[in-house]
Amino acid sequence: MNKKELGLGLLLLVIAAVTGAINPAFLSLVNLLNMANLIGLFGVFALGEGLVIITGGIDLSLGSMFALLGVIFIDLLTTYQVPWPLALLAVLLGGLVLGAIQGFLVTRLKMQPFIVTLCGLLIYRGAARYYTSDSTRGFGYGDEAATLSSIASGNVAGIPNTFILLIILALVLGVVLHRSVYGRWLYAVGKNEEAARFSGINTNLVIATAYIISGLLAGVSTVLFVFYTNSVSPSSFGNFYELYAIAAAVLGGCSLRGGEGSILGIVLGTALLQVLQNLVNILGIPNSLNFAVMGTVILIGVLADHQLQARRRRKMALAGLARTAPRSTLEGQQSAAPHGVGALPVRTGDQA
Repeated sequence: MNKKELGLGLLLLVIAAVTGAINPAFLSLVNLLNMANLIGLFGVFALGEGLVIITGGIDLSLGSMFALLGVIFIDLLTTYQVPWPLALLAVLLGGLVLGAIQGFLVTRLKMQPFIVTLCGLLIYRGAARYYTSDSTRGFGYGDEAATLSSIASGNVAGIPNTFILLIILALVLGVVLHRSVYGRWLYAVGKNEEAARFSGINTNLVIATAYIISGLLAGVSTVLFVFYTNSVSPSSFGNFYELYAIAAAVLGGCSLRGGEGSILGIVLGTALLQVLQNLVNILGIPNSLNFAVMGTVILIGVLADHQLQARRRRKMALAGLARTAPRSTLEGQQSAAPHGVGALPVRTGDQA
């Protein structure tokens, strides 16, 4: 655990303690389990967003991807009576394909990630609304996917399955990011893509796989959210969820410049966001200010990252000066030494 993660963890504990002191209901088992469920729901796709940000990119299309995949998933189960394992596989493959398309546009056609994913945000949302004629899709009273529903919205010993899934994914991606060659490539590409390419790394493949993983996790999150809400309104389902993911990643130490971040930090950032949301509700602040709170959190995170980067550059500059100082002093002493005849050693006879 680095300093950023330790500081974020301490901040999370302080806010939780203050909130619990204001309203003891915050520390009730029901509220804590509800928050754990929300942390799991939002944390899964925040992990994928974090990987993309580490490469120096960004994904603005997640919320619209949820809407498109969500209406397709419900239609497969209710309208076409597709068995739920096949419907689940179709949604996961759909998220993977959408992520691959965005990765192809970014790497092969050299388009800006912001533009590519912004277009995806508009295209996916528009396609979902056209596909459903802007009407809501739901399960009704059927039990088309009772088994999958119990898995997605159930619990083990009281702990929500969504939170357990988040922990499992965080452990797997933590090993991939921090203990594998691919993880080192991700950081290298985020720090300096051109230098990484000259060092022999297939930068296009690394960046594309980050978008593919993000799309796959978006497919997983779609299924979880569909069973959480039991219906999908294509005009509002998943709205601004990409901002939650970006905020969680930035709070967790992911620099928007790329090359920095950790899985533990993203999970802590997601937890901090949900605690802040709970604090807003407990204090009676209108829900309409939730986005204002999120925007403030992102702004503070970016400002903190900017200050840390500036401080790090100053420390590196001072360290460079400290390394060159002895050499310059030695050169000064050598230049102060006598030259010519005065520099020759004095013979014993001359001394006499």
